[in-house]
Amino acid sequence: MLGKHILGYLPVQLARGLVGFGGVAVLTRLMPAEMYGQYALALAAMHITAMAVHTWLDASVARFHARAAERGSLPTHLMTIYSTYALVSVGIIALGTIGLALAPFSATMKTALGFGLAALTLRSALAIGLETRRAAGQVASYSVFETLNTLGGFAFGIGILMATPLGAAGPIAGMALASLITLFFEFPAQIRQAVGGKPRKRRASVYFAYGLPVSVSLVFEHLLSAGDRFLIAGFLDEAAVGIYAAGYGLADRTIDILFIWLGAAATPLMIRAIERDGEAAAREVAGQSARVMGLLGFPAAVGLALVATPLAAVMVGADFREGAATILPWIAVAGLMNGLMTYYFHEAFILRRKTRWMAGIMAAAALFNLALNIVLLPLFGIAGAAAATVIAYAAGLVACALVGHQLFPLPLPWLDWAKALAATAGMALVVILLPVTGPAFLVLIAKSTAGFAAYAGLALAMNIAGCRSWLRIAHGWLQPSEAVT
Repeated sequence: MLGKHILGYLPVQLARGLVGFGGVAVLTRLMPAEMYGQYALALAAMHITAMAVHTWLDASVARFHARAAERGSLPTHLMTIYSTYALVSVGIIALGTIGLALAPFSATMKTALGFGLAALTLRSALAIGLETRRAAGQVASYSVFETLNTLGGFAFGIGILMATPLGAAGPIAGMALASLITLFFEFPAQIRQAVGGKPRKRRASVYFAYGLPVSVSLVFEHLLSAGDRFLIAGFLDEAAVGIYAAGYGLADRTIDILFIWLGAAATPLMIRAIERDGEAAAREVAGQSARVMGLLGFPAAVGLALVATPLAAVMVGADFREGAATILPWIAVAGLMNGLMTYYFHEAFILRRKTRWMAGIMAAAALFNLALNIVLLPLFGIAGAAAATVIAYAAGLVACALVGHQLFPLPLPWLDWAKALAATAGMALVVILLPVTGPAFLVLIAKSTAGFAAYAGLALAMNIAGCRSWLRIAHGWLQPSEAVT
């Protein structure tokens, strides 16, 4: 079941990977470092705001959909969600407009932040529908809409950047346009499901009580990963933000896409399992998820660190390369810890509905990270910011694992993780010893191909996380269906 869901979400993650890598590769060549820094700051502000004001609704959709469907109250559930979204959106648009008018920002930053406000409002409406599909197990339709929205936002953003004088706001305007178009096709189906339902204040209160700590946790989690950009802008300048964001994006975005993929497949299955079949069934799904995270996450982080220099040379503009290569290994390690923390150990808090504990831990980790940045940034520049991120993520991961174990003990598949680490060590040895020189692109391709082949062979030989079964699933999908006679 989990293997099929993971493969079903593959198109979305391929699209996110293309946009993640393509965004860094294209934008760092179309934008100077200062403009890219402005874009990174506006994007970080947009995500933090969305998490603060809207994500609690997405979290409630994901957590309570199965229960509402079981009890036949899905229309009321959805009508409550959408009505609350409308009220929140009106308030945030009004406050955001006033705030931008009064803020002492440059015209460029105000424009970027204004489009960010539009993008987060549209994207949040779309996210409710997509989370509803994901919670219902509608993998194919979720993948279609999310993939088209992701690729459309990227294409529109590049087009707007090149064709208009919007500058840093261009890529964000593209995201807003893509969400608007996707909503035009997706929103009617969601409204049809809500027909006949009535918004319930009590439900909204329950959702708020559950979802607010999730939002707070995600805000601090994003501050943990992106808050240092605001400090870099203060201690250094916007050009330094651009260089840091380029290197950060190459490593973190790659690892994050991987874990989002696994979480998208596993989390709905865990929630449905605990609601329908009990805690043992949820732990079984969680154990499968943890094994797969080790199978894919360990080699991804180590592989990125090993090819940091040729990857930066190929993927980012000349002005960004040296700084990006410096921080990329640090962020690869931080991304692995973040993925395990967010998409595995956080599940203990979500399944037990103790999200306030999760929020408290993430708040402490984010504040710890900011404090470390204040100390390390003046001494070591952007390398200090990267080191602070690794230390803070390590502390957050340990705290989540220990506290979460007291609430809802999750399986820890030590044997599969040990196998994955052994296979990763073999992969690293192959990459390090590979005698290849020449242009960065050829070095990157050679090392990546050799590393992938070495790890895949070792993983299949040890059958880590039952990965041989994935080949059977994929083979079955590729077989032509028999004609009906």
